[in-house]
Amino acid sequence: MITFWFSVVVLAWVLYFVLEGFDFGVGLLGPVLGRDDHERGAAVRTIGPFWDGNEVWLVAAIGVTFAAFPAWYSALLAGLYLPMVVLLLLLAVRGVALEFRGKGDGARYRRRADVALAASSLGIVLVWGALLAAFAHGLAINAGGDVVGGGFDRTFGPVLTPAAGLGALAALYAALLLGATFLALRTSGPLRRRAANLSRWLGTGGAVALLLAGIGTGSVITLLAAVLAFAAGLLARTGREALAFGATAAAVAGAVVAVFTTHGAVVLHSTIDPAYALTRDAAAATPQALELITWAGVLILPGVIAYQAYSYWVFRRRVASERVPS
Repeated sequence: MITFWFSVVVLAWVLYFVLEGFDFGVGLLGPVLGRDDHERGAAVRTIGPFWDGNEVWLVAAIGVTFAAFPAWYSALLAGLYLPMVVLLLLLAVRGVALEFRGKGDGARYRRRADVALAASSLGIVLVWGALLAAFAHGLAINAGGDVVGGGFDRTFGPVLTPAAGLGALAALYAALLLGATFLALRTSGPLRRRAANLSRWLGTGGAVALLLAGIGTGSVITLLAAVLAFAAGLLARTGREALAFGATAAAVAGAVVAVFTTHGAVVLHSTIDPAYALTRDAAAATPQALELITWAGVLILPGVIAYQAYSYWVFRRRVASERVPS
């Protein structure tokens, strides 16, 4: 049962980062690829029906971690609470920008909302990338399972390391490629052409960078991500937007799985002493608690997945970015 719930936690994080990943990418690219208010509005409309539903998976990932692995949840929150507060504030700004973009009159008002959306999306992506790197690298956990240290170094230190910086850059690249392939898939007209062209360049350039990184580190997962990135660029070049987006989503999903399984049965590595690491068994709730949440999960999770799949089917048509002559 512990393995099952760990798999559910990883699945929830995978769905969150893939689905919200293209939301963040669209938020970043909309003001860049959209040359006027109409085109920028078309970019935002591609994620309008989905973005708040996609955030459900963040709630699910955190909630399941809290219920099934309370010690893991406690260690992450204790070691990274200030970066997470910053992340929540950025998510709030992004939500306001999306919800209120169409509430005011005038292109200037909407332009300010687009800038707020792009800036908050950029901040979210960078913080999440740094946090994922911190998850993989570990925290200063002592023999009692507590995160030690104090002040600025304890709260922001894990996300200000060179590894966290590389994680932030990798997350930015992934969000841009997800956003570009999604816009190419979900729009028509000039916005689609620009997004497809950007997907080709991002796929090829990213594949070269990932290939060099994989050779340098010997990471099989990084090499696989390079292959998928190259495939996404090639598929975008041939006009197969759905497959290009699928290849990008698979690369992101693989990277997220790698982050949470890099240490095997250890869910959180200790940077003080590997012997102090937090394992799945040590972090898990009691068998009775796991049995209780299993019943809740069986009833709730399939319904959430079915509803979200249905919403994507309903809003599957492309959003036109070209102007229709009146």
